[in-house]
Amino acid sequence: MAFITGLAILTLFFSVNILCQDNYDDPFAQAPRHLRRIRTPVESDLYRFFPRECARECRCMPSYPMAMYCDNRKLKYVPNIPAHVRHLYLQVNEIESVPENAFINATLLQEINFSHNKLKSSNIPKGVFGKLKSLFHLRLDHNKLEEVPVPLPNTLERLTLSFNQLTKLPADTIRTLINVTVLDLSNNKLSDGAVKGNHLGKMKSLIQLNLQSNKLKSMPGDLPASLLQLSVENNSISSIPGNYFRKTPNLISLRMAHNKLKQVPYGVFNLSKLMELNLGYNQLSKSFYVSRDLEHLYLNNNHFATLNFTLMCPTADFANPNHLTYLRLEKNKLRGPLNIYTYIYVCFPHLRNFAFGEQDRIPIVET
Repeated sequence: MAFITGLAILTLFFSVNILCQDNYDDPFAQAPRHLRRIRTPVESDLYRFFPRECARECRCMPSYPMAMYCDNRKLKYVPNIPAHVRHLYLQVNEIESVPENAFINATLLQEINFSHNKLKSSNIPKGVFGKLKSLFHLRLDHNKLEEVPVPLPNTLERLTLSFNQLTKLPADTIRTLINVTVLDLSNNKLSDGAVKGNHLGKMKSLIQLNLQSNKLKSMPGDLPASLLQLSVENNSISSIPGNYFRKTPNLISLRMAHNKLKQVPYGVFNLSKLMELNLGYNQLSKSFYVSRDLEHLYLNNNHFATLNFTLMCPTADFANPNHLTYLRLEKNKLRGPLNIYTYIYVCFPHLRNFAFGEQDRIPIVET
């Protein structure tokens, strides 16, 4: 009886295994009729329903039937886009405008790349992108936009607007981008007024926010709790409020190099998930608390004359030591490095990459 039961189990096992696995020997073989499942039209299916057309200015490859490549062709206009196209690549051209009917046929576009063109806000009709209800990735970087096109579809997940001439953000549009995970606004002309208020805080899916190389003098306004990476390098930020990161407890990476920070609140970076902290090229001179989970710390090109390790890690827990593995201290005013070495490995026993480098000389004042 046991033998029969075991045989039945083995038979069932192999039957399930064979029926579930893909047929790699014959990629064109159809599954038996009783195993076929109802399929929704996916990209490969949709391609069969439309004529296999391609704009004469572009190229379409059989291996990627839903994409149309019109990049780097010195185009000055948006070509005719067939209805089956889902991914449109128009980067590195000389396009200055987007006609109102540019996407009249291709209403199911999912990705558009307009980067490295000559687009101006005055030449983009209102709502031209808002009609695309399947769009999830829009690249408009490296253009001449003074304003963000409005409205934008709330299906967007990635929005790149870097290297333009933006001076403000449309609060009503930004609030609706609840599915955007990556927002790149770097290398524009955004001032504090553009990023204050709670419109960024309404972007509940936002993971990565890039505001580097703008005209910020203070930290951006209300940010969502979903945020994992914040980049504000190369601005003129001079201070951080003590409770600033209270609403972003999940922050993993903070990049603030090339600002005007002279001092930060002692415990402002006490974030349990923070792994990367870049404060290089500021004017810092006073030590602050280093969170236990921090792994990469950049303090290079500041004004530190001493480092108080008692403040940086007030308790040495050998059972649960600090996780710091990478530390940059070059171009400060530190003496040593012998006095640094004495304490640094007690504080950070996992340290593997330690850059002390050349230090700036402290001027000698004659009396």
